[in-house]
Amino acid sequence: MKVRWSVITVALLLPLVASCRRTTFPVERTSLSRACQVAIAADPGHGSDIAKLQKELREHRSARAAEHLGYRFIAQARLSNDAGYYKVAEQAAACLESIEPNEPAALLLRGHALHQMHRFKEAEEIARQLVASREFVLDFGLLGDVLMEQGRLTEAAEAYQKMIDLKPFYQSYTRAAHLRWLKGDLNGAIGMMHAAVKAASPRDRESVAWAYSRLATYELQRGRLTEAQRMTDASLQYVPDYAAALLARGRIQLAQKRNAEAVETLTRAVRLNPLPEYQWTLADALRLVNRIDEASALEMELVRDGVSSDPRTLALYLSTRCVDGATAVDLARRELEIRADIFTLDALAWALVSTGQIREASTLMTRALAEGTRDGRLFFHASVIAATDGRTADATRWAREARKLIFTLLPSEAGVLQRRFLGQPQA
Repeated sequence: MKVRWSVITVALLLPLVASCRRTTFPVERTSLSRACQVAIAADPGHGSDIAKLQKELREHRSARAAEHLGYRFIAQARLSNDAGYYKVAEQAAACLESIEPNEPAALLLRGHALHQMHRFKEAEEIARQLVASREFVLDFGLLGDVLMEQGRLTEAAEAYQKMIDLKPFYQSYTRAAHLRWLKGDLNGAIGMMHAAVKAASPRDRESVAWAYSRLATYELQRGRLTEAQRMTDASLQYVPDYAAALLARGRIQLAQKRNAEAVETLTRAVRLNPLPEYQWTLADALRLVNRIDEASALEMELVRDGVSSDPRTLALYLSTRCVDGATAVDLARRELEIRADIFTLDALAWALVSTGQIREASTLMTRALAEGTRDGRLFFHASVIAATDGRTADATRWAREARKLIFTLLPSEAGVLQRRFLGQPQA
């Protein structure tokens, strides 16, 4: 993952900040907190609005600038796929607090930064403090987000409903869409996400691009590949190099058996966002066009970097490849300590069955399926686990469901499903 000098740990950054202030900034040393100095010194990337906010904060000690700067850094992290910007957003929240002590906006900003850094329990404490002290729509959004990541969907649904009751708008629609998808209501999720697109500000291009990329994945699951492709086109019109949309387009092209085009698309996506999910998808596509050496090299990168960048996906990859099962179990167990959502339960179950720990795998898989989420990977894993556990009827049922969504699986996953239940060679 890319890390710029400006988004490494705060402790390393502060000496640089002090040096920059002495030579550049016309501000007295005592006028700004160290957190403010971090937010001011951070590289704005290509964000001219970030640079303007940094100037406003530096020259006027503006609370408004500190707050807006924090959210712009969160957006910058998504666009650049540089998670270090979340740390800068956390510092912007501390800066706001130093300018206006006990300001709820500082708590909310910090809560969002912690959520993005997967510090869900800390973010939940902040969200509960906020909803207990005021009735503000975005406080309930944060609370629902962190509860959902911890697998507490009933509580999350209550928070999201309160959010919609207070203000039906882009933020509430997108959350409602995801919750409906998790509950197995695909049509409802699509309807809510279309409402989000209509409600979004066209000036917030990244938010619109994200919504369209989610619609693409929903339409792919529904089997409407042409419509899914259209959604990726719309996403890329708003943000031409949007990694999530490129990943979705590559998955659609794989489903359409347009393997060479998928390689080209996914190569662009991986350059923008070299995370395990992207690398695994591209590696599978490369193998389909017989570029084995390139696929192997990419998979080595995935294994090398995945421990820090995305341990859950790395655990899934290792288990699917049937290599280093002990590492997969360890990664998934540690991830479950942080978040107990459906997909982390699934990752641990899948890792456990690959190492022969069938009973625990079956128990966790039952929990993962309990909410009714319709997902090809969940069904595929459930079928193999049930078959390994000797539950033939369950294995047949889940394999039937997985086959209905086989075009949403990665080629390596589809290959395992076909070999186990269809007696066919890998696609």
